[in-house]
Amino acid sequence: MKILGIDPALTLTGYGVIISQNNNFSLVEAGIIATRPKDNIAIRLKKIFNSVVKLISDTKPDCLVLEKIYSHYRHPATSYILGQARGVICLACAISDVPLVEYAATRVKKAIVGKGLASKLQVQRMVVSILGLDKLPRYMDVTDALALAIAHSYIARKGI
Repeated sequence: MKILGIDPALTLTGYGVIISQNNNFSLVEAGIIATRPKDNIAIRLKKIFNSVVKLISDTKPDCLVLEKIYSHYRHPATSYILGQARGVICLACAISDVPLVEYAATRVKKAIVGKGLASKLQVQRMVVSILGLDKLPRYMDVTDALALAIAHSYIARKGI
């Protein structure tokens, strides 16, 4: 199964494509979609949308995995901005006929580390270990995206 995980954000959207086969994982591609804060919101969302459509077209994933929005009452604007980025990613999925799967962050952490309240560093180290990478990805957004893809593989296969 080829899985595309995306960690959406307005400035740096991380993505990672893996192939999962019989408990073996291989990294196909990973990186970021960066937008410029000085550009207006429409331009930034258009860049995310077009980049995700191209990524789907180039990698042909079986599904796309996003993290469910967690909203903290002290930071409602963050959820609003994140929701916009997620919206264009969901639209890219629909237009490309790629199934969309969503998981809560705690479910992803439990699937990857075994604890729903694992730290980002613990998740990052497990992702590196699972994929057999030589070094940590430069951006935590990439690690988060890869964690989403790996978690989906575990959850879909074992129903964790």
